[in-house]
Amino acid sequence: MGKGDKRSKKGKIVRGSYGKARPNPSQQKKKEKQKQEAKKEA
Repeated sequence: MGKGDKRSKKGKIVRGSYGKARPNPSQQKKKEKQKQEAKKEA
């Protein structure tokens, strides 16, 4: 579990990739907007 591990957050940072351990910032913003819209409708 370190720099070479594809599944860990540290490994994602080293590789410059995104995934479940390190979500993409743009993906998080989309999810937040969807949650806010759902609250407004309810």
